[in-house]
Amino acid sequence: MLFDRSTFRTLAACLLAGAVLHQAGATGAPATPDPALRKQAQTLFKPIIATPNPDPTGRIALGKMLFFDARLSRSGTQSCSSCHNLARAGVDNTPVSLGHRWTKGTRNSPTVLNATYHSKQFWDGRAVTLEDQAKGPITNPVEMALADPATAVRRLNSIPGYPPLFAKAFPDSKSPLSYDNIASAIASFERTLVTPSRFDQYLTSNPAALTDTEQTGLRRFMETGCIACHSGVALGGTQFMKFGLAKGPYWKYTGSKGRDHGVAEVSKKAADTDLFKVPGLRNVAQTAPYFHDGSVWSLRDAIRIMGETQLGTTLTATDLDTIEAFLTSLNGEVPRAARELPQLPPDGPSTPKPDFN
Repeated sequence: MLFDRSTFRTLAACLLAGAVLHQAGATGAPATPDPALRKQAQTLFKPIIATPNPDPTGRIALGKMLFFDARLSRSGTQSCSSCHNLARAGVDNTPVSLGHRWTKGTRNSPTVLNATYHSKQFWDGRAVTLEDQAKGPITNPVEMALADPATAVRRLNSIPGYPPLFAKAFPDSKSPLSYDNIASAIASFERTLVTPSRFDQYLTSNPAALTDTEQTGLRRFMETGCIACHSGVALGGTQFMKFGLAKGPYWKYTGSKGRDHGVAEVSKKAADTDLFKVPGLRNVAQTAPYFHDGSVWSLRDAIRIMGETQLGTTLTATDLDTIEAFLTSLNGEVPRAARELPQLPPDGPSTPKPDFN
């Protein structure tokens, strides 16, 4: 079929109009920027600014390999990516994850995306850094189940391709292939897993990046007090709060079957009962189920429960709809380089075989 120049101009105009309508949202109505709302938002939230990730020693690339390598588990079937699936917003979308011998964990796996902006890791904050967090699952008997850090080091040393990669990635280390460096490499990769979104465009350069409904949701998000916990770059992740602060206990609202008391499980202090790290909200529309035990599958229900338990407020249907719409503006894409699977080095003669016991 042949097209003349006029037809091409018409087609291009239609495509441009479609892109504008898509940007404006489902209603097709252009967004109406609210300068005062945007200025207030800019004081409470900070944008993700995507920057290049130079990797002269290959440490990030090595961390990516380790992130996907199931040989860091006893069974040879579990890797970091098993629970933190980069194709599913950095989670596994299950209430609790399955580990060694199909053992169920006790808490929902948080997304690994944007974890670099969190002040501590895990729901109870027991890991201060991403390096500390990376060490935990490998030797946790319920997760990857290696006997100890030395076992992890021996495994990787038995794979001929890994020692030279560690030597290059850690040139100043006397023992490049160490457990600390395994964690350091994984953490280096995880720090690249940031997901700028339309909300960041709104904060930095495009006042019309949010639809009118999303702007209404942003306004209600701020007015109702959600920002007391959910602010900053990650919209959370920097403080701990009692679940059931205004109304509790929390399980009466979530329908939780278990009784997890959060930080108190680690500290053994009564004052820490039901204290949990406030999760970040980036990509939250994609990371169901919600809360530390994955007890709630609907984002709308999670918002309603937060209103009741944390703010002592019964949010209206309009509040729920618009706040949920705002939260979808926090969806961002995993960097392309992270989404591409790495080529892993083959086993050596002494590499341990999978152990399902």
